[in-house]
Amino acid sequence: MIKIDDVSQQTVRYNGGYIVGISLISALGGYLFGFDFAVISGALPFLRNEFQLDVWWEGFLTGSLALGCMAGCLFAGKLADSYGRKYGLVVAASVFAVSSLGMAFSNSLQIFVAMRFAAGIGVGMASMLSPMYIAEISPAEIRGRNVSINQLTIVVGILVTNLVNYFLADEGPEAWRWMFGLGTVPAALFLIGVIWLPESPRWLITVGQTDKARKILSKIGNEHFVAVTQHAIEHSLKNAPKASFTDLFQKGVRPALIVGITLAVFQQLCGINVVFNYTSTIFESIGADLDRQLMETVTIGIVNLIFTIVAMWQVDKLGRRPLMLIGSLGLSVTYLALAFVLQNGAAPWVVSLLVLAAIAMYATSLAPVTWVLITEIFPNNIRGIATSVATVSLWGAYFILVFTFPVLAKVLGTYGPFYLYAAICLLGFLFIKKRVSETKGRTLENLEESYVRH
Repeated sequence: MIKIDDVSQQTVRYNGGYIVGISLISALGGYLFGFDFAVISGALPFLRNEFQLDVWWEGFLTGSLALGCMAGCLFAGKLADSYGRKYGLVVAASVFAVSSLGMAFSNSLQIFVAMRFAAGIGVGMASMLSPMYIAEISPAEIRGRNVSINQLTIVVGILVTNLVNYFLADEGPEAWRWMFGLGTVPAALFLIGVIWLPESPRWLITVGQTDKARKILSKIGNEHFVAVTQHAIEHSLKNAPKASFTDLFQKGVRPALIVGITLAVFQQLCGINVVFNYTSTIFESIGADLDRQLMETVTIGIVNLIFTIVAMWQVDKLGRRPLMLIGSLGLSVTYLALAFVLQNGAAPWVVSLLVLAAIAMYATSLAPVTWVLITEIFPNNIRGIATSVATVSLWGAYFILVFTFPVLAKVLGTYGPFYLYAAICLLGFLFIKKRVSETKGRTLENLEESYVRH
């Protein structure tokens, strides 16, 4: 048990082991997010030959995941507010399993894109529900670290998938089918784990199931923790109307909505997912062979994992805002250098070094911290809908990014888009400096009073 003191000097105790355990189960959704996100990088060289892709179809095939994610987020928000966070996670896990098999057995481009769209529905649901669930069951003092567990499982999923892709690459032109089909295994494990998860106590109180909520809260902490948490949740819900999309545009909620949507869009338009999804394209442009291209994806995965762990260590110490400021400005400078060396034909090791520096910047800042902030800043009664809108915006930006890169790279050269991404990162830095407040160590209910104007 971990001890903390609240403002009244009464001792609150909470069960850190139990909280981390259920957070890890929920965060398996992040692993599958990482799988579907990364598998395309290794499979793309095979898919180009299998389906004779031009740059437009290459961008659309890659981005079709994001279109599904947008649909999944909209569906998940309403589902989570009506039937609970746990139910939504069960649906997400089921969609993951079916779509992985569907992609593996696709015999036409149209069927493959449809199955990747379906996979996106599962990714979109999990990308919203997993961090939101973790935020709602975690005490304020460790919420940032726990929500970052979801980002950790995402990067583990990316690394493992890149390793599997690398070893499958020599299995012939049909290797891509195994790359996608193996996603069924972690999807099944996620589904089994989610069945055993407790429901979010905050959601239970929202729908009037207070006794069930107290039982779950009593597993998380002692009686004083239960009483304090229940009172704070009920106070935040007092006289709050049933959530609807129109509530998001009320004057009091608008500041939080603007921050949430802007951060979500920035996390994607900062450009880093071009590095993740088009690693082979970037290194092919400087003469690297397929083996070197796939090995670069593995190296990227390792660096991504290491610096995500650094972010988990710092997010509740250094804070959300400093990490976001450092990351956005650092990415801007790194992209300028990367664009310059790509434009001037630098050695592959120089390009690799700058790519890894960009990954490190992103992994310690925008990657985990954006998800933490999105789960923190919205009021309890509309958190599901508001989070879904922010996450839909994130996936819309992802689609724009990955759809446009092959076209921009053909017109401008592979280096050209990185000048644009550098400018976007600078604008993001200025927005964060002006509009984002620190949230570490504060309860969700307390943050509601800061980001929402009454």
